[in-house]
Amino acid sequence: MHPFEYTLAGDADQAVAVATADPHTSFLAGGTTQLDLMKDGVLHPARLLDITRLPLKGITHTDAAIRVGALTTMEELAADPLVRERLPFVREALLLGASTQLRNMATIGGNLLQRARCRYFRDPTVPACNKRNPGSGCAAITGIHRMHAILGTSDHCIALHASDVAVPLAALDAVVHTQGADGTRAIPLTEFYLPPAETPHVENVLQHGELITAIEIPLLPSAARSHYIKVRDRVSYEFALTSAGVALVIEDGLIQEARVALGGVGTLPWRAWDAEDVLRGSRADTEVFRSAAEAALEGARPLPGTAFKVDLAKRTLVRTLETVAGAQS
Repeated sequence: MHPFEYTLAGDADQAVAVATADPHTSFLAGGTTQLDLMKDGVLHPARLLDITRLPLKGITHTDAAIRVGALTTMEELAADPLVRERLPFVREALLLGASTQLRNMATIGGNLLQRARCRYFRDPTVPACNKRNPGSGCAAITGIHRMHAILGTSDHCIALHASDVAVPLAALDAVVHTQGADGTRAIPLTEFYLPPAETPHVENVLQHGELITAIEIPLLPSAARSHYIKVRDRVSYEFALTSAGVALVIEDGLIQEARVALGGVGTLPWRAWDAEDVLRGSRADTEVFRSAAEAALEGARPLPGTAFKVDLAKRTLVRTLETVAGAQS
């Protein structure tokens, strides 16, 4: 690991000012991914600015939404009674996203900013990685890429977005609140991440020194049912091959409201807008669910090692829809 300076942030204004003024300063919260990447030689900030004592922790409730401080841990959010009651697929994604030990350290803000799990990005001995070394190429495209993306990819990067909880949050139209040098912003999560295109190293719309302060999560209607399914190689502590987060409101057999997002397949948490269009106003049956799954994967660009994900993602979505519809019948 490269030597670095450690600084404890006194308040949010100071943290933003210090980080904005120095391109080699990075914020430190739970550190569950960041420190690993520093040890591996992938990241080497000159200064870590510890923000863990800032007043950015806790969950507040309104009739329409919950507001989650960015330093709230995954475990704390999963344990919230209103999340259990009104946002069960968020809770399920949190519990499936990491071990208990990590959930007690990892923050919600940090989870949204976790870096790609691409083996080539995480191995600095591999020169060809456009995320780590812009313009160098993408070793994954011609290498081993079974765990990589099939949606939102480009000729420059196929790295997968790894967050579980970002999937239902994208389906819910969650909003990321930030504080930066130019003031505060409220950014819809569906606009927060950037597809790789020609600049895979630019992963989101944050400016350097801009701090996530909170995430606002709309509550589902009381009549809604939701579920998150994660398909993986092993039950414990593994990233998704495919996943689906679904929320439905069904009345008299017809789907009145549908929210669908996919994980394990996209370069960002994949909101399946086309699938929602198929579902809305249709009967809640398997034939409709299969049509929705076809629509959700319409733009997939698999490579030989990821070709299996197309069908697996469709079956994962159908199974999740059937589970939710069965709970509402």
